[in-house]
Amino acid sequence: MTTPTPPVQLPGIPSTLLPPTITAPIFAKALETSTVMQMARRVPLAMDATTAIPVPLDVPTADWVSEGGVKPLSSGGVGVKTMTGKKVATLVPVSMEVATTNAAGLYQQLQNDLPTAISRAFDTAAIHGKTMKGSAGPFQDYLTLTTKSITLGTTAQSKGGIYADLVTGMAEVTEDDWDFTGFVADKRLKPQLLLATDTQGRPIFVDTTTGGTDAAGNGTLLGEPLAYGSGISGKYRRQSSSTDSGLRAIGGDWSQCAFGIGQDISVKVSTEATYVDEAGTVHSAFQENLVLLLVEAYFGFVLGEPEAFVKYLGAPQAS
Repeated sequence: MTTPTPPVQLPGIPSTLLPPTITAPIFAKALETSTVMQMARRVPLAMDATTAIPVPLDVPTADWVSEGGVKPLSSGGVGVKTMTGKKVATLVPVSMEVATTNAAGLYQQLQNDLPTAISRAFDTAAIHGKTMKGSAGPFQDYLTLTTKSITLGTTAQSKGGIYADLVTGMAEVTEDDWDFTGFVADKRLKPQLLLATDTQGRPIFVDTTTGGTDAAGNGTLLGEPLAYGSGISGKYRRQSSSTDSGLRAIGGDWSQCAFGIGQDISVKVSTEATYVDEAGTVHSAFQENLVLLLVEAYFGFVLGEPEAFVKYLGAPQAS
């Protein structure tokens, strides 16, 4: 009878869960770099992220009543969406020498790189309803489901130009009885805003109102919070499979969005597995003296009403 080969355990590299000292900064930085996570509200997600969690996205209606009178029935009930944790994963090839002799450096690299990878995947799914490869995403709800849409640059300069375009979109949301609590915008929009002028050539926007100068790309626009990021257009640097959708911003009632994070990041280690890179080339960890780290985490996202948001579109850039 053949004895099963024990799992590989490399010095300093746990084969199950990354320690909290590593996962906490990763999640914190993911929140900073994800535009949707900055604007939406966070709700608890089950520790193992496999339990469906009901998320209220509306409020009951209260009214005055006389002493002993019939209590008013809340009209419309309370809207509830169910959040289920979905797995996001990435495979990280690492040199065997680095993994065995500099585990602390490896963890530092994971802290630097994983938040970007996670936030990109999350924003692409929550905004566009897609995976990073362009197929259907993990979440049933996503922001571009809204039918409200404004094309930037359609209003004449003498009528307010891009400023009027932005306000018109805001009006579509508020006239539909939703609050307008902020924007998420593609980084390509910022220079367009800063170049916008009135008929006298005077800038309509300045840095103090468009923001985006701090580390997280935060600011304000039309007096509302603004978060800049690459996930709005869907085109990322050093991501060959991504394309520019032409989406430049989304604004609306962010109380209608909620997300959750599973509190553990698992990592599986292998020195013998193979993997296929983006060019389709097959690599052998054993032959190339690599350690493969399969990193997995859980996230959830729900959207109460897509029509609480408006899309702002521009012309897609050539790839």
